[in-house]
Amino acid sequence: MSFIKPFLKWPGGKFKLLDRIRNCLDTGSRLVEPFVGSGAVFLNAGFKQHLLADTNPDLINLYRHVQHNESDFMQYCQSFFTPTNNCEERYYDLRAQFNTTSDAYYKSALFLYLNRHCYNGLCRYNSKHKFNTPFGRYKKPYFPTKELTAFHKISRSARFIHANFADTMQQAKPGDVVYCDPPYVPLSKTACFTDYFSGGFAWKEQIELVKWAEKLARRGIPVIISNHNTDNTHALYKNAGAVTERFMVRRTISCNAGNRGKVEELLAVFQ
Repeated sequence: MSFIKPFLKWPGGKFKLLDRIRNCLDTGSRLVEPFVGSGAVFLNAGFKQHLLADTNPDLINLYRHVQHNESDFMQYCQSFFTPTNNCEERYYDLRAQFNTTSDAYYKSALFLYLNRHCYNGLCRYNSKHKFNTPFGRYKKPYFPTKELTAFHKISRSARFIHANFADTMQQAKPGDVVYCDPPYVPLSKTACFTDYFSGGFAWKEQIELVKWAEKLARRGIPVIISNHNTDNTHALYKNAGAVTERFMVRRTISCNAGNRGKVEELLAVFQ
């Protein structure tokens, strides 16, 4: 089966794990994703309705523009993908405009430009919520026309909200299936990127997420969580009664190129 690719580059995205994730998703009327990320799961899960959330307002605003203004917005976004804009000086100028503009339409188009021109598609912000990923130096960044069109079509059945995972999971109801792809527990104290839209996602948030999963499962709402397989995460999910599946995946981004090997991940199913 061929899957629909997201239009954003997204390190840690779940496109390559869709077969495993789909096998864990029970049938239901609506898919709820508190950490929608690139949207790879909702694009391919086959649900008729979707509640999709993220704490990054730039991501949610972009998705809403694609959802409601597919053709005009796509053409506007494509106007930024020019040889003139594919240089370091122009990239940093547009990045500065992204961080200062109050024009939501313009900012959403710049978000797509930055995503496709920055280093490895990293969505990284500093403590002041300013996008700070450096220039990526790609010869000719790809403009995702086909992927944007597919996203627009499927997202017509979705509601996008700017919310944290607790507020999102509170809206789940019987008949829903919840898939959670939170910021992963770091594999070491020197892991490169553990922040979540400048707000952090520490161990206490991992514990709170599991408590919500237990609460929903008691109401007959299945919850699936992805994470790194560490002693702590495995114990956390097992002690909460989840069924876990462990497997190896290839790391696609690391501070050290020599560390881009395979790591172990898991899926925890609460039901």
